[in-house]
Amino acid sequence: MVRAMLVMAVVSMIPFTNSFGEGAGISAEDAGWAARRQAMVAQLKVYHITNTCVLTAMGKIRRHVFIPAAYRNSRDAYADGPCPIGCGQTISQPYIVAYMTEKLALMPGNKVLEIGTGSGYQAAVLAECGADVYTIEIIPELACHAHAALDAEGYQGIHILTGDGHKGWPEYSPFDAIIVTCAPDEVPRTLVDQLKEGGHLIAPVGRGSQRLVILHKQHGQVEQVEDLPVRFVPMVRE
Repeated sequence: MVRAMLVMAVVSMIPFTNSFGEGAGISAEDAGWAARRQAMVAQLKVYHITNTCVLTAMGKIRRHVFIPAAYRNSRDAYADGPCPIGCGQTISQPYIVAYMTEKLALMPGNKVLEIGTGSGYQAAVLAECGADVYTIEIIPELACHAHAALDAEGYQGIHILTGDGHKGWPEYSPFDAIIVTCAPDEVPRTLVDQLKEGGHLIAPVGRGSQRLVILHKQHGQVEQVEDLPVRFVPMVRE
């Protein structure tokens, strides 16, 4: 259930270069996707995304292959907006993926819980940033799609659970960071309890009017800061 943010913009195309290791010998189709991917990264920099790991990850990951073929087209796959993935869900705007990942302040080896696997793209970004990823998706069709896409792209180490994200994944807690990509009315206490001391949790919160909320657990206390206005699909229960 990966979702979208309010900010929308047009991504202009830039010439294809070899900035992310994609060079001579690739097909014209792959070169076209790579050029769009680099244009997306250029737009993220305009939006002041500065985390090198996040930018490198999103410049490398083939976002279009995480979009089911029935919804995939060259105009939308790397555009600055959400894209449908079926089951009434979307893959989030690239900016919000980058922004939320950057806010987690990840370190290599951090154990991260994602609520709302959706297409699997956000999980791939987390993995490229060195995270040990545990991700939960309540819609079986999307969980199956994400598993296949992640495996095909070489992310076999990502742990995927089909189930209710409100419950978290207690067997593997505590987590260094938790990212929620669907909007609960309030952050579930079960997720806060599964957050490690010193960890960060980021989630869109609210019904109708929503804001990103960033939680930091320190010395047994939870500090909560409201951040950007956003619009995500609601978080659902079994």
